Amino acid sequence: MPTLKSKEIKKMTKEEKERKIKELRFELIKSNSSKTGNSKIKEIKKIMARIFTLDTLKDKNGNMPKMRPA
Repeated sequence: MPTLKSKEIKKMTKEEKERKIKELRFELIKSNSSKTGNSKIKEIKKIMARIFTLDTLKDKNGNMPKMRPA
């Protein structure tokens, strides 16, 4: 599974984000039940957290704040 960058998440619509979260939750359940490594589970949780964080950073107008370069 490729990682989602912040730029890609910012371009997503609300429906796309909700669909992606559902897919990630299903994949997380599937990963927890199988004997896969912890790295896949960590990656899924990281992507979900990134989506939730960027979603809450939106201001009242629906604009994303400027992020400082890393």
